[in-house]
Amino acid sequence: MRIAALLVFLSVAFGPISARADDVATAQSIIRAQEQAFGRDDARGAYSYAAPAIQEIFPAPDIFMSMVQNGYPPVYRHKSFEFGDSKSEGSRIAQHVHIIDANGEAWEALYTLEQQADGSYKITGCSLLKGGQAV
Repeated sequence: MRIAALLVFLSVAFGPISARADDVATAQSIIRAQEQAFGRDDARGAYSYAAPAIQEIFPAPDIFMSMVQNGYPPVYRHKSFEFGDSKSEGSRIAQHVHIIDANGEAWEALYTLEQQADGSYKITGCSLLKGGQAV
């Protein structure tokens, strides 16, 4: 009986941790899928991972792609794109990404994602900071 009670306690206590880990893994797969879409110049695919608020600002895939090409060149084209720390709070996830751009320079990106009404996660933003710069 004690073993059964312990198993129930552990499943309740650690349930949210695994759910959050699953959410972070989902967020990382979304970021990776968008990154790969950029690599293929697949504007429609990359745009599909953007949250509705981002799509309102950039109302067409080609407009969104142009913004990324001009405003986020290390995200658009790079040599290395590796996940760092992440944080999950409620329906939001923040994910750090370490990027080495096409010229070999280091960058830090902070992606934010939010769970949508349908349960999916969408990218709500990306902040980019050149390596070595103070925040």
